[in-house]
Amino acid sequence: MSAVAAPATELPRPRTEFAGGTSRRRLRSVPAQAGPVVPLELGNPLQLSKTMRTRLLAAVRALVSAPALAGASDGARLASVVLTAKAKVRDDYQAKIWAAELGRWLGVSQSTVAHTVLPELRAAGFLGSNVATNAFGHATGLECWVIPMYRAQQAGDRRHALALSRSELAVLLSLCEVLFGPGWAPKDKAPIPAGLLAGRTGRGAATDRLGLLLMVLTTGSAGWLQLCPGSVDTDRGRPAATVARLLGCSAAAGAKVLKRLQEHGVAEVVRKETGSGLNAQSRVRLVPVAKAHGVAVREARRVAKSVFSDLASTASGDLETGETGEALGATGIEGPEQGEMAGLADLAASAQHHALHASVVTPAVPPQLSGGFSGEGREGEGRRPGRACVREDQAADGETTVAGSGSPVAEVGPLRGEKPTKSPVDEQEQAGTIAAGAGARLTVVGGRKTQQQGRSELPADLDLRVALTPVSWLWPNLNRWQQDRVVEAAKVELAQLRNVLEWAGQAPSVLASRLASRLEETGGEALVTRPYGWITRRGLVRRPSCSDVRCDDGVRLDTGADCDNCANVLHLRRAWRVRIAAEVDQELPGLETDARYREIEARLRRHAETEAADLVARQAEAQQRAERGAAARAEAEAQAAIEQECAAAEAAVRQAVACEDCGRERSAGLCETCDHRRQTEVLIGESGLLAATWSADPTDQVAVAAVAAEVRTAIEDAIAASWAQFQQITDPAALEAAGPDAVEDAAAHNALLTAESAAAEYRHEALVMLGRSKAAQAEARKAYATELAKPWHQALPDSDDAQRAATEAAARAQTRTAEHLLAVRLEQLHTQARPEPVPPAPWAQRLPELAARPLDGEALEVIA
Repeated sequence: MSAVAAPATELPRPRTEFAGGTSRRRLRSVPAQAGPVVPLELGNPLQLSKTMRTRLLAAVRALVSAPALAGASDGARLASVVLTAKAKVRDDYQAKIWAAELGRWLGVSQSTVAHTVLPELRAAGFLGSNVATNAFGHATGLECWVIPMYRAQQAGDRRHALALSRSELAVLLSLCEVLFGPGWAPKDKAPIPAGLLAGRTGRGAATDRLGLLLMVLTTGSAGWLQLCPGSVDTDRGRPAATVARLLGCSAAAGAKVLKRLQEHGVAEVVRKETGSGLNAQSRVRLVPVAKAHGVAVREARRVAKSVFSDLASTASGDLETGETGEALGATGIEGPEQGEMAGLADLAASAQHHALHASVVTPAVPPQLSGGFSGEGREGEGRRPGRACVREDQAADGETTVAGSGSPVAEVGPLRGEKPTKSPVDEQEQAGTIAAGAGARLTVVGGRKTQQQGRSELPADLDLRVALTPVSWLWPNLNRWQQDRVVEAAKVELAQLRNVLEWAGQAPSVLASRLASRLEETGGEALVTRPYGWITRRGLVRRPSCSDVRCDDGVRLDTGADCDNCANVLHLRRAWRVRIAAEVDQELPGLETDARYREIEARLRRHAETEAADLVARQAEAQQRAERGAAARAEAEAQAAIEQECAAAEAAVRQAVACEDCGRERSAGLCETCDHRRQTEVLIGESGLLAATWSADPTDQVAVAAVAAEVRTAIEDAIAASWAQFQQITDPAALEAAGPDAVEDAAAHNALLTAESAAAEYRHEALVMLGRSKAAQAEARKAYATELAKPWHQALPDSDDAQRAATEAAARAQTRTAEHLLAVRLEQLHTQARPEPVPPAPWAQRLPELAARPLDGEALEVIA
């Protein structure tokens, strides 16, 4: 076919499809509405926006999944949600309620609330309450505070899950009223109808109500519940497992809750119809949410049936609403909603019924068979297979591949009972993958050295297992070395996410959501031909759309909302386009549409090139600054190392100096024994001055000296007695064997300890005696009177509280005065004991003495 040249006026459009069929991020126009728009009812709590649903879900999870409520009943957990929703902002986030009314909200009796629910919340430190009374002292209810929400509101951090605004609390209360509110008829107002589960009371009522609330908050506008990914109990099914993970209970309990909700008509399990009558895939629809958004249930069943007939479409994306789901990490449910059409199989094997063969690869999407016959999928005319010894549509050279296979590993293989001449796993390993194998046996791969086949199970670490769950089918296709590298890369990404996220525990679920999103872009695990490269270079890595470290594909990792920085970048680019278009219209008026478009594009390209050059220059400047900083740090470290070496050399020199007092070698100028003796002398002198502060006149030096002598004699006697006691309890032979100086060292240390104890006793005695002085007593009386004269003590000055406060004030004043007097008198005594400096003699007197001194030999030689 000959190519037809495009007209000259037609401009080339940017390419949107690339290799692999994946479209890059680009600006797309908003498509036209395909059908009638369902008008949202004002004030309908079942018509929640995605932002409001995410906000309320985070708040409810923060309450019911709090560690303080671990082991608490579902009634206590639901009560925390109800009391939070009924909290009044104007009343400092307190809720006023009767125990009987709270029981109607929970579906239990007043006795259960009083004896089980409230005690559990109080024991967990989750609830603070007071009895509200009227003017006559009669009880009018309970004033309750949910402590975690109160603290979050007082902290002022609006990013906290429990820092709900007035409107968010109102929406949460309205949602609770619609789902399980008791209903009432206020005066002069329209009656409030009862909720959907208002008639469900008794045992398990609180569990059903809490489960319905969580299910509604994890349901999109079409009413489909986001089912949990990963392996589940095949006896119970994925819907029951999803409810169990939401409530934190077993799959059996989740199945009972789901069954009761079906009986009350608020939930519906839609199952795929099969020819054999067996149940395969199933989904859960919240009927009230669907009706609130105008989606008919019978129409939903028809759509679900048409969707289930095409199994491959469930892995390729959205078929109804195109909404993106929220990560359900707090309850163990991870992964995106995939447009709220992520129907998952109840059973472990959801493929078509067929004879069991040896598993070679696990496809993410079952192959689409138009007729459902086992012979379909062969290349060519689809002729039937021959005998068991004849290859099925395979050439003799083994190069012809089998059409319709979802994995390159299954291209060429031996028939049953045949011995393969060349392993297809070897060929696949040359392309970068390894087929799954049991155990850890060794295999020769593609002529390379021996490698170990990978483990079939995910790592035992819980965080890694949760994060790598979306790629669990690719995990067995990696060898041991590749699995270890993937684990290391996952740990690095988890560490980065923990530093970015507000709650570090969300890191595994966020990473699992990222892997699930990348698989959705690829089209499923079956299209991943090189698992190791895909996981390490595409699945795990963060793809920021801007310079913010919290941005991943235009979504904030910490909040899950759209990245504001990306919006700013997009706004700036649009502003530049508008500005350049205005400049073109002003400078070149009258241009044709095509010429104007080309001129705008050319100027935009020049502007982009300028920005890119500026970015490169700024990056180079930043790199130069970093290099200069690294050089400065290296220089500082080198200088610090030199200084440390000098200090070590000086310390070695000092250490080599002998003791000044006893002459002991290598004592750094003063040995430990002499140091203890000096400290003992100082303490004895200080103790004498302390005793003289109250027992002698500080101006009388003779009296002070006499007191100091008495104190010295007493301390020396105490030192002698302590040393004698030490000698009695110590073996002299062992002491002498410790070294020649061991006796002197022990005696000096014993004297120091005795002097320290004596100094402390003399100081305490001085404070006690000075506290009895007239000045200290006067200060104590003044403080006592001042404390009683304070306004809050004037009404009852003789009360126990007033007398206790006045006595404590007087004691503090007396102690302060005694300490002040001690410090002043010690300073006076130190000044008197300090020798007066002798002024130097004048030079007229010193010169004759210097002239009379004989000169040594060196001085005589210099003079000669």
